[in-house]
Amino acid sequence: MKIINPADGKTIANLKEDSKKSIEKKLALLRTGQKKWASTPIKKRVAIIQKFSQLLADNIEECASVLTSEVGKPLSQSRGEVNGARNRIKWLSEHVEQYVSEEIMHEETGLKEKIVYEPLGVICNISAWNYPYLVGTNVFIPALLTGNAVLYKPSEFATLTGLQIEKYLKKAGVPDDVFQVVIGAREAGEILLTQTLDGYYFTGSYNTGNYIYQKVAPKMVPCQLELGGKDPLYVADDVADIKAVAAGTADGAFYNNGQSCCSVERIYVHKKVYDKYVEEFVKEVKSYKIGAPTEDGVYIGALTRPAQIEVLEKQVKDAVKKGAKLLTGGKRIAGKGNYFEPTVLVNVTNKMAVMQEESFGPIIGIMKVNNDEEALKLMQDTAYGLTAAVYTPSQKRAEKMLAQINSGTAYWNCCDRVSGGLPWSGRNHSGFGATLSVAGLRAFTKPKAYHLRG
Repeated sequence: MKIINPADGKTIANLKEDSKKSIEKKLALLRTGQKKWASTPIKKRVAIIQKFSQLLADNIEECASVLTSEVGKPLSQSRGEVNGARNRIKWLSEHVEQYVSEEIMHEETGLKEKIVYEPLGVICNISAWNYPYLVGTNVFIPALLTGNAVLYKPSEFATLTGLQIEKYLKKAGVPDDVFQVVIGAREAGEILLTQTLDGYYFTGSYNTGNYIYQKVAPKMVPCQLELGGKDPLYVADDVADIKAVAAGTADGAFYNNGQSCCSVERIYVHKKVYDKYVEEFVKEVKSYKIGAPTEDGVYIGALTRPAQIEVLEKQVKDAVKKGAKLLTGGKRIAGKGNYFEPTVLVNVTNKMAVMQEESFGPIIGIMKVNNDEEALKLMQDTAYGLTAAVYTPSQKRAEKMLAQINSGTAYWNCCDRVSGGLPWSGRNHSGFGATLSVAGLRAFTKPKAYHLRG
């Protein structure tokens, strides 16, 4: 399997893909190690994971450099991702004992009722390329902390980072028979779906998630899907600092080249502030430095997958054909690498692909609305349900709107953020189940009820 640098098209590594035989061998190894790992005191497991976090900090330049080389994001954003993963590890490792220790639910003379949280066993983590440290941390860290073994398949577009993760987990003290990496693309993923595992945790597109769900359903084991989004954002008429809001929401749309499941993907703006907002938004986007992700100050690097450029081109063409106006960007950047201009479209409608289908790139549609009711109706018009945001000085106004939107996360005066202490979950085509927080820790356990008389 060739690993290609998306910034220049050069091959940076050749890796041997796993076969059915090698995958089964790795799974057998994990089966032997999981029970011993589960019996390891939780404080020791926590200490090992915290050492892993420290190793990431000690080797952040190496980790960021490898990440940038295979996914194309600017080095500063790669460093930010590693540090973001460490923040999540901190919360999970500090709270795991609190939330998965046994709980006494009722006690009286001669009777005790309690819950014990047991690990699932050996879980499969099929991960994504856009934030391999972050989306990986959401799964393999709580899985390991709660006593599971992990068969981890990084995306074929982030395999070198997956191997970095394995290296530092094992340097920290995670046994070889508790964490194994599967190298490969679709074929390796298909093999994993045929294996006897105790849970499947996938991060990626709706189509692939739907396929995985149907394939593993007969196994009757947990299956969690963290899928895409078409996340809406509304700017109300009472926003005072339009320039700051335009800059913040542009960052929410274009950070990591828009390749985030929780990127802002469609914006609705009250007519009273629309013109000023669009003016400041476009000014902000035009200020972004585009270039090689290893250059200082670059904000827009290379798209990870070359195929996505065609998706973006089609969305621009469809929007313009249906009446949208292109204010900046709109096309591939000539030369080596997978580069696409940061793109802003106005006069859009919800009948356009750019406002309905996940873009996963540096493109945004901005639509003028008359009032909160119209904005709410348009925000609700989606098959996805990951995040939604409202910008207004009034918390009451924002929460009234957000309560009516079927999304896993709601933002007031912020966007495109994730916190370790809050559950990360989707609705509808954005998936189901939760990672992070207490819900994300217990997602890797099976509760057992004890009725104890004596």
